[in-house]
Amino acid sequence: MTIGKPRLKADIMARKLLLTHIHVPGIHTFEVYRQQGGYRAVEKALKTLTPEEVVEEVKKSGLRGRGGAGFPTGMKWSFLAKPEGVPRYLVCNADESEPGTFKDRYLMTHIPHALIEGMIVSSYALGANTSYIYVRGEMMPQIRILERAIAEAKNAGFLGKNILGSGYDLELYVQPGGGAYICGEETALLESLEGKRGNPRIKPPFPAVSGLYNCPTVVNNVESIAATVPIINEGGEEYAKIGIERSTGTKLISASGNLNKPGVYEIELGLPVEEFIYSDEYCGGIANGKRLKAVVAGGSSVPILPANLILKTLKGESRLMTYESLADGGFQSGTMLGSGGFIAFDEDQCIVRNTWNFTRFYHHESCGQCSPCREGTGWMEKVLHKIEFGHGSYSDIDLLVDVSKKIEGNTICPLGDAAAWPVASAIRHFRDEFEWHITNGHEAQRRNYGLAHYADPLEPVM
Repeated sequence: MTIGKPRLKADIMARKLLLTHIHVPGIHTFEVYRQQGGYRAVEKALKTLTPEEVVEEVKKSGLRGRGGAGFPTGMKWSFLAKPEGVPRYLVCNADESEPGTFKDRYLMTHIPHALIEGMIVSSYALGANTSYIYVRGEMMPQIRILERAIAEAKNAGFLGKNILGSGYDLELYVQPGGGAYICGEETALLESLEGKRGNPRIKPPFPAVSGLYNCPTVVNNVESIAATVPIINEGGEEYAKIGIERSTGTKLISASGNLNKPGVYEIELGLPVEEFIYSDEYCGGIANGKRLKAVVAGGSSVPILPANLILKTLKGESRLMTYESLADGGFQSGTMLGSGGFIAFDEDQCIVRNTWNFTRFYHHESCGQCSPCREGTGWMEKVLHKIEFGHGSYSDIDLLVDVSKKIEGNTICPLGDAAAWPVASAIRHFRDEFEWHITNGHEAQRRNYGLAHYADPLEPVM
């Protein structure tokens, strides 16, 4: 296989669970969503299942958090403390600030009732009578869409007091965020939701014990919550049959960069990365007849991989769109599925400039609470600026590696890791491009390093 080969044709149309009715006119309205089978999961859960049985179905499904961490959702729910007389809360994390990730915004825009239905089912399972959807402040159109959808659901008796005569009560609110990346971290989100500055909390205690207003709280991603709807409709065991290994179900992927068909795709986990990039069913290959140079597979915070490592593992096996396969080889030769923000770079793109751009973002978005992150992100931005604009030295490359190690694992929240991993992986896999920038500073201002050897097939390591 060569990376510039003709596009593949997918053998089987992928099964869709969340975007099945995405193109149905008016699917954003309650009436049309209901006509397409919407809110059946609410009826099934409230009329035939106990909260514990709903949790058990989610456990059986193998659903893992779709926001980036990939922690088993049902297990997370089971950790929720249940002290007598203390309210519990479900908070939906719709902050979606990871560069390269836009799937949740897409879902909220086009099928808001899928999220509303998932919130009702999940809140019932957790025993929450008040729940919140925390939306990134810049997403005002989506906030208005969700508010209308909530009003429609409430008018139809699916929210409020005694839903469907079940005796279960639920009030659901949309809360605009302040537009800070750090508020995607669950405890910073809770601080912001309480009206405070969005700084991450020291854990423990974890939100499952002391979260919103010091009460037991579960924070889940938009896609994770929406996925509970097909799980309840079809059953956890049926959902688990989709995908492979511990990567079950479908996943929304935000595909961007130098692709013929960027957009949001729902894939069955286990799809080969090569097929996702090159098949006409998905991204349709690299734009303008160029060749693939590199991929960021899960949003800006995950390690970048050169073309020859994103398509195959070091063992020579096809790389799959799963949590396990993308991580194969650890950070030496693997990456992470993360939030599903899939960014493709063609042969004309500059890895140094891209790394500098990512680092500028993390420096700007650091809350400043932890010294390694506050100071380290700024140092990395300045050093990368030097290299990109022709003023760097070879020692700067080692300095970047050293600073990234000082940040990683030494902060309260994962933002430090998110800032360190792109820099460390870019140098690990593209060090010769960094060195070329230093040796040819003036030339690097006129042209990019090019494809070099990054697409060359690798000898399998057994």
